[in-house]
Amino acid sequence: MSDLSLLASSAVSKLQQELLRSQSGDGSWRMVCESGVMSDAYLLVLLQALGRPPQDEELIRRVAARIASLQQQDGGWRLHADQREGHLESSVEAYYALLASGAMDYGDPALVHARRFILQRGGLTRVRAMMTQVLLAMTGQLPWPKELRLPVEAMLAPSWLPLSLFDLSGHARAHLVPVLMLSSGTFVLGEGRLPRLTELIAGEERGFSLPTLLPEPLAGMLQAMADGHSPLQPASLKRAERYLLERIEPNGTLLTYSTATMLLVAALLSVGYDAGDDTVRRALDGVRSLVWHESGAAGGLAHADLGEAGAASAGTTARSHLQIADSTMWDTAMLGNVLLESGVPPEADAIQQAARWVAARQQSEGGDWQRRAPGVEPGGWGFSAVNARYPDVDDTTAALLLLQRAAGKTGVPYWSEAAQERGRRWAWALQNRSGGWPAFERESGSPLIGLIQFEQSAQIVTDPPTVDLTARTLQWASQASAPLPGWLAAALQAEDGHEEDPAAAAVRRACAWIVSQQDRDGSWAGRWGICRVHGTGAALAGLLAVKAPRSASALYRGMQWLLSVQNGDGGWGESCASDVEGKYVPLGASTPCQTAWALEGLLAHPHAPREAVERGIACLCALLEADDWRGRYPAGGALPGHVYLHYGSSRYIWPLRVLSQYVRRYGSGLTEG
Repeated sequence: MSDLSLLASSAVSKLQQELLRSQSGDGSWRMVCESGVMSDAYLLVLLQALGRPPQDEELIRRVAARIASLQQQDGGWRLHADQREGHLESSVEAYYALLASGAMDYGDPALVHARRFILQRGGLTRVRAMMTQVLLAMTGQLPWPKELRLPVEAMLAPSWLPLSLFDLSGHARAHLVPVLMLSSGTFVLGEGRLPRLTELIAGEERGFSLPTLLPEPLAGMLQAMADGHSPLQPASLKRAERYLLERIEPNGTLLTYSTATMLLVAALLSVGYDAGDDTVRRALDGVRSLVWHESGAAGGLAHADLGEAGAASAGTTARSHLQIADSTMWDTAMLGNVLLESGVPPEADAIQQAARWVAARQQSEGGDWQRRAPGVEPGGWGFSAVNARYPDVDDTTAALLLLQRAAGKTGVPYWSEAAQERGRRWAWALQNRSGGWPAFERESGSPLIGLIQFEQSAQIVTDPPTVDLTARTLQWASQASAPLPGWLAAALQAEDGHEEDPAAAAVRRACAWIVSQQDRDGSWAGRWGICRVHGTGAALAGLLAVKAPRSASALYRGMQWLLSVQNGDGGWGESCASDVEGKYVPLGASTPCQTAWALEGLLAHPHAPREAVERGIACLCALLEADDWRGRYPAGGALPGHVYLHYGSSRYIWPLRVLSQYVRRYGSGLTEG
């Protein structure tokens, strides 16, 4: 075995042992899903608006400490370490939260510095991100923007308008419905309890100054409806309320999103609920359950990822962070899979416990996804530990793959053939007619949605098929065997006129769709990871897993693109700015997960130059040892230009997978856990 193979094998063993030690007693892995300050700001403003419940004083202090630790030397807050200057919306959110929490007052030097930064960039009226506008408008800081004063009747009574609420993605609906309720009246959250931000308004304007994205006739019609309080409004508000209540998860959250749940609380208060109402209390408890307390555990928070200035001033103050969602289901399924791929045997206790935990979270309740997948039984998995009605394709295929591998040839009592079939049928059923897979709901979207989107929101308002997710589904399909739902099989045969097996037809269409999405430079854009390194590595691995026909040229061009952006140290690193710019933007440093994404694609390609692969492997091993800000760079996609995610599990999932692949190919065995 070469020195590099020995180094990679040692790294595999170390990652295995870290994972086996960090597994929870119930079989899951619980690691942080970290974002910027937006969710933290919402939490502190909401708790102050509710009168600062006494049990939350320590929580308020810890969350405020985290926000304060992330302030940069220019006075603002960044979305990612390489952002050239601070981010206006994040800085407004952080300023508001620190003031509302009482952690700082108007004269505090840090807030004076922040105020100067915000005013230099135009102040509150120049805020463009929807969630920041909502935070300001629902607490009375500025009037509601016209784009958010859509009459609730228009979205919840679709029989006479071509734009339906269900044309939006599920996560967009969960956030938009409470916003429509809040913007339809005069309710102000926390009136008299929250600080005023008039000092952040530059000039004479007292409203968001950016023009509407709606055509003038439609904007005028909707504005007149919003101002006119039609006779349908009371009934529509009740329908909106019912819509939200029917989508509350077992832990009290709205589809497990902390941000949507906090909007739910505000919306319920706006229609007369008391803060002591059981639904409100359960929602707040659900939000609290999503708080991650920094403790030094695997995947724990680290402040250095957003800049050295904040880290230097943070000291040892305990910090906490409100996760936008809990990633336990994703983490457990993916980590179980990569442990198996690294040589841990299926019968190992860690694998069996993880598989049992995952199997217990297969969903049995119907959901909105059934509107476009009629006749399909529930059988998917969600992103979070408590998702009961919001499954997604990525988590479902990861869960199915783990359970299939863990069951082996003999089967296990917690994983029945009927459950397998339900899961597989559900995953196949979500494929779009184009051949690509979306995350949550097939064939989502309407041409009219483009008229009302906010800046950089196209990917979050709808649920389009994505290259990275479709490619991972192909990797699952290469190892799965199950019939497609009858209606889908019939549709494929009718549309294509092929006599081939329907599953083969579905795979063929997916491959053709991925190839069609390749850019001229040879790269593919990813959606759920940043961005072209992620998409290109995934596309290569997915297409090659199923031996995609007529893809040799596309695969070669993709490989060449990855080689063209390899860094001097052998690794890969791409800026979060790529998904805003619409093109590859180098980070200027290599990160572990992005290096692993690129290596996965290269290792899948039979003609990838070994020298480039070995430089990447050596860099990856060095990055894992360094364990610095590069390992915490937020390479997960969420809301382009406003929210990016860092998964604590990313240190393990992608590096362990590619290191194991490398040792299997070039070494002489793996150390088992």
